[in-house]
Amino acid sequence: MLVSSVRAGLLATAATTFLATQAFAQDAFDLDTIIISGGLSPIDAAKYGRASSVVTAQDIKNRGITTVQDALRALPGVSVNGSSASMTGLRIRGGESNHTMVLIDGVLASGADEGYSLSGLDAANIERIEVLRGPQSAFYGASASTGVVNIITRKAEPGQTGRASLEVGAGTSASVFFGHRTEGGGISLALSSSDDRGYDASGDGGEKDGVRRDTAILSGDIMAGKDLKLGFSIRRSEEKFDYDETAWAATDAASYIIDDPSKYSERDEITANLFAEYSMMGGRLEHRFALETTRYDQSYDGWAPSKTRADVAKYRLSYGLDGPVDEADHLLNFLLEKEEKSSSTNPGYSPKATSVALEYRGSLANGLNVQLGARHIQNSTYEDTTTWNVGLSYFLPQSGVRLHASAGTGVVDPSYFELFASSYGYSGNPDLTPETNRSFDLGATFPIFADRGSIDVTYFNETLIDEITDIPTGGGTYGFINQSGKAKRQGVEVSGDLQATDLLALRMGYTYIDAENPDGSVETRRPRNELTLGATYETFGGRGSVSADLRHVSGNYDKQGWGAGAVEKLPAFTTLDVAARYDLNDRVTLTGRVTNVFDKETSDTWGYANRGRAIYVGLNANF
Repeated sequence: MLVSSVRAGLLATAATTFLATQAFAQDAFDLDTIIISGGLSPIDAAKYGRASSVVTAQDIKNRGITTVQDALRALPGVSVNGSSASMTGLRIRGGESNHTMVLIDGVLASGADEGYSLSGLDAANIERIEVLRGPQSAFYGASASTGVVNIITRKAEPGQTGRASLEVGAGTSASVFFGHRTEGGGISLALSSSDDRGYDASGDGGEKDGVRRDTAILSGDIMAGKDLKLGFSIRRSEEKFDYDETAWAATDAASYIIDDPSKYSERDEITANLFAEYSMMGGRLEHRFALETTRYDQSYDGWAPSKTRADVAKYRLSYGLDGPVDEADHLLNFLLEKEEKSSSTNPGYSPKATSVALEYRGSLANGLNVQLGARHIQNSTYEDTTTWNVGLSYFLPQSGVRLHASAGTGVVDPSYFELFASSYGYSGNPDLTPETNRSFDLGATFPIFADRGSIDVTYFNETLIDEITDIPTGGGTYGFINQSGKAKRQGVEVSGDLQATDLLALRMGYTYIDAENPDGSVETRRPRNELTLGATYETFGGRGSVSADLRHVSGNYDKQGWGAGAVEKLPAFTTLDVAARYDLNDRVTLTGRVTNVFDKETSDTWGYANRGRAIYVGLNANF
């Protein structure tokens, strides 16, 4: 199996790599590139009018981050929580987890119509993580209602590149990367394996619930002609994680979770894409055609897996109105997209969607940047939808302040379970309509301390209509309806960074959110306050660094799974993580990190405990 073979091979390869004496030194990452996937084609972040964040490979390196969920926790507007490390949901601006689209190299991470669980998704061999906040359906389609997370993996760089890592402690992980690039193209192979031995999610000292994941990524591209580029990427990931049962007759949090070593789940993920890019008219007209597929299988306790699949075909035409596409101040993008999904739970359920999208970008002489977009989706199973988006960015040259604002709509289609459920006491409702999110935000980015840093403050306001919810239908059974009324969410996002001295870099993020259901009750698992403070200090004579990250969470509500199912506030908590790195020589770096340094008891969900203190040491090598 991939799980055992990749893990064994990785551990052997990583250990051997550290003994290698011949190497090709490469600067692994280009930190000056600030281009994000914020539209139908990539866009300069300085001209982007919507709220966004980027986690770079250097951020991941400095902070000792090993999982995507940990990388996202420090970002404003983003809430990462769940019942355990193996069942972690992602919410942006108070939306549900299925209101955020998760992509890996631009391809849907899950073929299912539910939210993607980050679980053991590791940060090894990631170039950057882009987070786009607010409705993105005009550019990305249904499910991008409150935001998009695009995880971009590392690709080959000029010359020959190699990298390996090995870490042990509360868990064991290893990764290797090989890349080769010339003017004619490049190819890369990335392998990673992690065995997180876990912790007791019930918090009572019982058996540990671990997560094991193995991933292989093969990517390549070639210039088939002067103006024709062909490329591909294929990713395979297998995961197995433990989980605990819940007691239906529980009377409190302590008795709610039952330790059961026999409970486990297995996931098999495949994402792949094949693309061709052709440039003509001196670069003024560009065509891009892509085929993408996602296969996502998940089973529990050895039973037959549920198999979901998504297949997408895309054609994009880009035309520079006043010059080559990559230099034009005025750009038009046109997209035609066809998508089909399927699920083994009902072979007859195969929703199809055909989308047409348009985008205009304009950079005006007075410092104003405009981005307009619209998409119409024709659905085979539910109502057709039309979404739009407007983004504005205005730079004030004398003060250095950048103003930004956006408005738009997003949609989320009903899930298979909500439409056709006939199990666990639930009955589906085939008459459900898509949920619609309406949003606007206003913000400004201010330079501070003579441009040694910046701070961004953004106010957002979102309104969800036709929210889908379950309702009791008598006798312990449930159904689904589109709620009347509006679910309102508003808040403030703050992010900042400062190069305080030549050696000390500071960072911060803060989110305040007020999220209510249509009936005025508080939305669960949306902490009202999330604050992160971090610092990285270059030390050891320039051969290493020390980082510390503090996280505070308060005002988090959750529904209790016992008694009357009351919604109650969870205790606030503050945790501290530290990480350090030291260059043993030009090729090998010693790393160490401690999470939850003070071993605080924390919880995101009633009845479930978060991890206590954990210690790790490792080695990274470039060759």
